[in-house]
Amino acid sequence: MNNRRRIIGVVTSNKMTRTVVVEIGRTFRHPLYRKVVHLSKRVMAHDELGCQIGDQVQIVESRPISKRKRWVVEQIVKREIRTADTGVAETDPEKPAEIPAEIPAEKPAEKPAEIVAEAQP
Repeated sequence: MNNRRRIIGVVTSNKMTRTVVVEIGRTFRHPLYRKVVHLSKRVMAHDELGCQIGDQVQIVESRPISKRKRWVVEQIVKREIRTADTGVAETDPEKPAEIPAEIPAEKPAEKPAEIVAEAQP
């Protein structure tokens, strides 16, 4: 085992080719005020494993790969199970869907006779 830093984080973006953005969360208690502080850092990591958004990964420090990439995804600790969101509500196949009746077009509002009489000279 070598002495390179290994950190566990969550993949937040995989839009680039062979690169993922990993968010590393850190929680500690402030030394003076004793309040719990939550910090997070986003780093770019080289990905040969095909990580998806939401996966928990272990990244390891490496030589500079590009201007902003200094980490490599070593292993996927836990895969995120995602379902496709179709945006369609589930319906009962036994029951036919209701078709709404046609809505009549709105007629322009008629002005009262008093207003029409005042408007004409």
